[in-house]
Formats: sequence, C-alpha cells, structure tokens
Amino acid sequence: MQLNRVFRYELPTAVEFGNGAIAGLPDYVRGLGGRRVLVVCDPGVVQAGVAERVCATLREAALPFVMFTDVEPDPDIDAIASGTMTAKAEGCDLVVGVGGGSSLDTAKAIGLMMKNPGDIRDYVGINKVPGPGAPVIAIPTTAGTGSEVTIWSVLRDKRQQVKLSVGSRFNCPALALCDPELTLTLPPHITAATGMDALTHAVESFVNTATQPISEALAMQAMRFIHESLRVAVVRGRDLRARHDMLLASLIAAMAFNPTRLGLAHALALPLGARFGIPHGLVNAILLPEVMAFNLVANLEKFRTVAWLLGERVEGLALRDAAERAVWAVRRLKEDIGIQQTLTDFGVAEEHLDAVAAEAMESGNVPVNPRQATQEDLKAICRAAMRREAR
Repeated sequence: MQLNRVFRYELPTAVEFGNGAIAGLPDYVRGLGGRRVLVVCDPGVVQAGVAERVCATLREAALPFVMFTDVEPDPDIDAIASGTMTAKAEGCDLVVGVGGGSSLDTAKAIGLMMKNPGDIRDYVGINKVPGPGAPVIAIPTTAGTGSEVTIWSVLRDKRQQVKLSVGSRFNCPALALCDPELTLTLPPHITAATGMDALTHAVESFVNTATQPISEALAMQAMRFIHESLRVAVVRGRDLRARHDMLLASLIAAMAFNPTRLGLAHALALPLGARFGIPHGLVNAILLPEVMAFNLVANLEKFRTVAWLLGERVEGLALRDAAERAVWAVRRLKEDIGIQQTLTDFGVAEEHLDAVAAEAMESGNVPVNPRQATQEDLKAICRAAMRREAR
C-alpha cells in the first residue's frame, strides 16, 4: 500500500446496534426534534408484524405518526412524490424507514424532498442535493443492502425501465437503529439473497481501485462474519447469534463501500434488475462469481485474502491457485444457501446484452473496478451468468 495515499472516510450516520434496540426509538425521535413521524414501510413488513412493533413504541410514548406503505420492491420514483405529499399534508417533521433496501431508500428520498425543492429526478447522480432533508431514522429488517448508513437511494423509473441512483451525504440517515431481533422472521430465500448482496458489497469494495485502509478493514470483517453466519441464518432463521452477525456484516459492508463505490456486479445489477425484475440481492449473487473470475488477474493478492476470509485453506498454494479458491468459495456458498438461478431463468437472452452492457458502462462503479472492462467484457460476464454452474 502506498504510504502517502490520501483518502477520506466519513460516516454522517450515528449507529445504535443491539438486540432490543428498537425500544429506544421514541427517545431517538425526540432527540432529533421529531414531533410527528412518517413511518415508511412496505406491505410485507406490515404483514410480518414488524411495522406494528415499531409503531407500538411510538404509540406507547404518545408520539403521533402516519403510515406510508406504498413501497414496492425496487421502489418506483413516483412513490417519492406521493410520500412527500403525505408527509407535508400531515405535518410530519421526521421519517422512520422500516424494512429492507426498498423501504429505506424510499424513506431517505422522501426525507430529502421534504426540505429540498423540485423533484427527486433533479438529484439523480452524485452530490447534486443542495441541502439537508428532514431527519431520517432507518430501521433495517434485512441483512443485505446496508441502506441504513449509505449515501444512496436506488429508485426505478417504470416508464423508462431504468434504475436511478441519488447519492449525497445529505441522503444519509441521521440514525441507523439496528435490532437483530427484527430479522428473525426473514424467510430463507430472502435471507440468502440479501446476504449475498452484503457479500458482494464487501468483496467489490475490498478489491476495487478506490479501496482505502478503513474500508478494507470493514470489508474484511464483513466477509468473515458472512462466512461464519450466512449459512446458519438461512437454515436456522431463529438463531439470534447468526442474525446478529449478519446484520452487523451488512452494516459494516455498507460502511466499507460508502466511500469507495463497488464494481462490475453492481454496474450490471441495475440494468438487469430494472429490465427483468430480478431482485437486487439475487442478481448480485448470480453475477458475483463471474465478475470475480474476470477480475482475478488484476489483484491476485487481494483475491487470495478473500479466499482465506471465506474459509479456504490457501497456505502452500501458488498465488493464482489460492486466488481462484475465492471464486470457488462463493460458488459453494451459493449452492449451500440454495441460490441456483441464472440470468436465463429471468428471461435474459443474447439479444438483450448490447443494451444491458451499454447501460452498465455508464455506471460510476465501472471506473473503480480492479480490471478495466469494455462493453464486450460485460456481455461476456452476462453470458457466463446465463449458464448453469457446474456441480
């Protein structure tokens, strides 16, 4: 590592983490000056009873609140205007987001638009938001996106069939309230997909060209937790230790990529998710080993470390052989947690690849990828992800 390298690490979000942490919500709301709360969540969080646990703490503390549940997977950009109108009409001054990445990204964007002019489309890109929004408390119920601490809201424009990202330090929640107990009822297939999203965050941040000492340390610890806990969380969902460590892994993996961005898996995930409706965590799981195989030669040392963190015995192996164990470890993890889908299973075909790759090349994740990639390279990665992996 270059001793004179200049880097910046910033985390505007405070973090409260621990079993039962949700009980402190009213105090945190009041501490941020909140008097009337907009609770943003999706219908699944309501049906699972998690939203009621959150609302009950507000109700018992005599804090008035309004529910906004018009949140879809890959939230539509029009929901931001609707949620903002609800918040303003009801006199809300603080947002509590409850759920996975879709709910939290929606809550963050609504918070921005409660205090900033125009339309959320005006702020697509990086650092275009002029000022802070209303305070947001983010309560994750999945262990994957890390949206509770990131600068990003990823939204979908259904009419254009594209995903749009808003990135700004003003988009960071004021508080990430992380209670592992809220993840205990997460179904196995969602646990698996979101866990692979967290792993993709950690791996891509760790090996990309924008990596820095703080983000590297966070990414390494996240990979270690995921290796030790994801399988258990999938097959024994009530195991609180595994849920605790997976929520922590998701959190710190997001803290790792916040200043570094990611890589080709995430560059491709946005157009593939928008065009074919593939859940974000799942499309990353499908792409990750193929992207790693492509990137391998660009940083064999780093990939050897990834292999070691994922439980592979690399002592005594040649550097290339040790690095290749990282790809094998990810393939085996996917198999163990039941992820066997390919891009073909979602309707992706050869005739789609030009448009997908062209859109992915516009992503800010491409320049920081450890290996320089062309549009043809991205198409080749997609072709590999369209094939069933050898068993």
